[in-house]
Amino acid sequence: MHLNTLRPADGSRKEKRRLGRGIGSGLGKTSGKGHKGQKARAGGFHKVGFEGGQMPLQRRIPKRGFRSRVARSHAEVRLSELNGLENPVTLLSLIGAGVVPQGTVKAKVILSGAVAGAVTLEGVSATAGARAAIEAAGGSIKD
Repeated sequence: MHLNTLRPADGSRKEKRRLGRGIGSGLGKTSGKGHKGQKARAGGFHKVGFEGGQMPLQRRIPKRGFRSRVARSHAEVRLSELNGLENPVTLLSLIGAGVVPQGTVKAKVILSGAVAGAVTLEGVSATAGARAAIEAAGGSIKD
């Protein structure tokens, strides 16, 4: 076998269609495009989704859904979730414990459940009710 004798296998390569080369080719005259109409003409294609002037599907269907970036970067923490954490409770310790998701920028403690012991919050805000419950349990909040 020599490099100059290599050929593709029979039937593996189709010959390209030669359009407009006479009636005997089967693709003469109109070159397989039929008679008249938009698709028969040069440049006769339109943008994707065009429906001939009818209101397109992507504009007929109502818009739905919205994802707020703020909602994904701010998290709420229940009072009861602070029980197993070490003092002081910071945003990094909340992320490390899996209480709030990665990428959280701000966290706020809400009054839900009860706090077992004294908890110190640093860089984590709290609602008025949660603040009162933490201070009643002997804890403190540093902003």
